[in-house]
Amino acid sequence: MIKKFTANISDANISELKEKIKNTRWPDEMQDSSWNYGSNLSYMKDLADYWLHTFSWKKVEKKINSFPNYTFDVDGNTIHFLHIKSKHKNAIPLIITHGWPGSFLEMFKLIPLLTNNKDCAFDLVIPSVIGFGFSSKATKEGCNNTYIASLWHKLMLELGYSKYAAQGGDIGSGISTRLAMNYPEHMIGLHLNYVSDSFKPAFYDENTVSKEVRNYQEELNTWAQKEAGYAYVQSTKPITLAYGLNDSPIGLCAWIIEKFNSWSDHNGNIEEVFTKDELLANVSLYWFTQSIHSSIRIYNENSKNPMVFGKNDYIQCPVAYAQFPKEISKPPREFLEKAYNIKRWSVMEKGGHFAASEQAELLAKDLIEFLKVLEINDVDLRQKNTV
Repeated sequence: MIKKFTANISDANISELKEKIKNTRWPDEMQDSSWNYGSNLSYMKDLADYWLHTFSWKKVEKKINSFPNYTFDVDGNTIHFLHIKSKHKNAIPLIITHGWPGSFLEMFKLIPLLTNNKDCAFDLVIPSVIGFGFSSKATKEGCNNTYIASLWHKLMLELGYSKYAAQGGDIGSGISTRLAMNYPEHMIGLHLNYVSDSFKPAFYDENTVSKEVRNYQEELNTWAQKEAGYAYVQSTKPITLAYGLNDSPIGLCAWIIEKFNSWSDHNGNIEEVFTKDELLANVSLYWFTQSIHSSIRIYNENSKNPMVFGKNDYIQCPVAYAQFPKEISKPPREFLEKAYNIKRWSVMEKGGHFAASEQAELLAKDLIEFLKVLEINDVDLRQKNTV
């Protein structure tokens, strides 16, 4: 069942957050350490002061509620999603999926760029992954990318879209890939700006890969040794980490902001690409929904179901890949083509892991250029007015 939804965090919860920020016990710091040991202390204190005295969650809520929000109950889960229909005819249904430590808030800049474009307009469906934001939390094993893709497919069918396109980065890339893999007859096209570092095509042989692929794998290993500690913890003992992050807003903020700083494209100043309000809106969403543990559990679930393709696994629908220069993983085209039907390959001039927030115009342009050339049967785009 689909129902309308309105975000509404109570004043009591907002007051509690501010009290906890006030009562933070700050750690010490190495001299001149900058961000080398993790989230920089002086920046975190500055951000905390802004969070306490200037940031307004109610402004964030007003922005959220300016879009059509809904929930969909399916298979014991509640999916929160935005559904923004274009005013233009023959709009392409497109489901866009976020990752960790992001949220559906990342997509706000994309919405007008994709729904108002006359050449190739979109009906957007922007869900919150199970365990994130206003979606429900899975408490049983098995809530991985493949399972969530099955829920996304049911959502799109419920909305009346028998044919649709999918876009994703980070975890959203894995969910979108599983959509294309398991429901190929429903897919118009798949657009990705990230592919999991666990990806391996069928018949993979380390002894016969090219030098380019070998260099890519070495770069991944080097990155993992320096940066992937968070993923190992989240994949193995997520609840132990969650006790602290669920109770301390500054602890939660530091854990998330370090990733936004490390994974985005800037010249040593995170606020070149994100405002304090944008950063804190995302962290506050995790705080108010108490979703840090439920969100990081997906690392554990996906570690048991990695992106390793079997001999019959191949993404048949047209695929576009947008490679941003500061992305964590930049696989060579030849590597992805072993499992994906690559039709468009774009090397971007700037941007990082959070492409929808960092470089919305570049990402939107690439999506439009990719999907507008595909032949689409208008009959397949007809929708029943479910919502």
